[in-house]
Amino acid sequence: MPTETMNAIRLHEYGGPEVLRYEAAPVPELHAGELLIRVHAVGVNPPDWYAREGMPDVPEELKPPVELPLIPGTDVSGVVAAVGDGVEGFAVGDEVFGMLNFPSSLQGNAYAEYVTAPASDFAHKPVGVSHEHAAAVAMSGLTAWQFLIELGHDFPSPFQKAPHRPVALGSGNTVLVNGAAGGVGHLALQLAKWRGARVVAVASAGHGEFLRDLGADQVIDYTKDSPEEVVRDVDLVLDCVGGTRSRRFLKSVKRGGSLYPVYFGEFDDEENARLGITVTSTQVRSNGAQLAEIARLLEDGTLRVAIDSTFALKDAQAAHERAARGHLRGKIVLTVA
Repeated sequence: MPTETMNAIRLHEYGGPEVLRYEAAPVPELHAGELLIRVHAVGVNPPDWYAREGMPDVPEELKPPVELPLIPGTDVSGVVAAVGDGVEGFAVGDEVFGMLNFPSSLQGNAYAEYVTAPASDFAHKPVGVSHEHAAAVAMSGLTAWQFLIELGHDFPSPFQKAPHRPVALGSGNTVLVNGAAGGVGHLALQLAKWRGARVVAVASAGHGEFLRDLGADQVIDYTKDSPEEVVRDVDLVLDCVGGTRSRRFLKSVKRGGSLYPVYFGEFDDEENARLGITVTSTQVRSNGAQLAEIARLLEDGTLRVAIDSTFALKDAQAAHERAARGHLRGKIVLTVA
């Protein structure tokens, strides 16, 4: 069992990367149904810097409860240090990975030496996969899975009233992945290929060889060509960038096709209906059972996780600065000594 205190990254005020402090914090208390994890690696995700900034662009009614000081982060890989009452399927010493408490809280507390979370948020880490790669896959892998393969829950999305329903992918489909070199994108590309689809990958210059190695059939450098002008009649666009410019990809989707913006943008329902295109989104949720499916794909080599860069936990500020520069290839990971 750990001591009463641990090292963690906390913020006491909202702001830029400089508000991230490496300091002592209480070890979280273990409750029934939970696991206490000795963290080995932490995946860095956009919600981490949204939380750090105080979510300024999120409407108040959509913000989860947050209390300062806050330990950010949701994605971890580590070893079970203790098991709460009522937990089955996990034992002390097991290597596990998971996305914690998302989206019910942005206080996943992952930037720390120890974390607690419901056992249902975790899956066993594949033996041949490092803690760094396991931590890198959690949120990004679940996002790609829930958009493309199986939603896996019936919780309403804050982005739309209707539930997201992934289309069935197969050998007759063409999928365009925008932001294909990033955390979600490079995993989504591989999942679409696993299902037999032809994949068009859109990314910035320099990622072509990387994306073709992952299985992309066509790569578009958006710094040279506008993908929505180059590609037509695809069955599905997964826009991993999303936001206000996602609407431009309506040009690329054939009638009867779908457009999935990961970060929901601005669309006109009447225009979508006139074009015969389904525009739908969702919000990723913690799901240990789906992570177990992803773990099997990692173990047999179907899915590979790219790591852009690694930083020690105490250097989380530098990790956030790297994220702010953009053009990531895969994920940023924090390592915990």
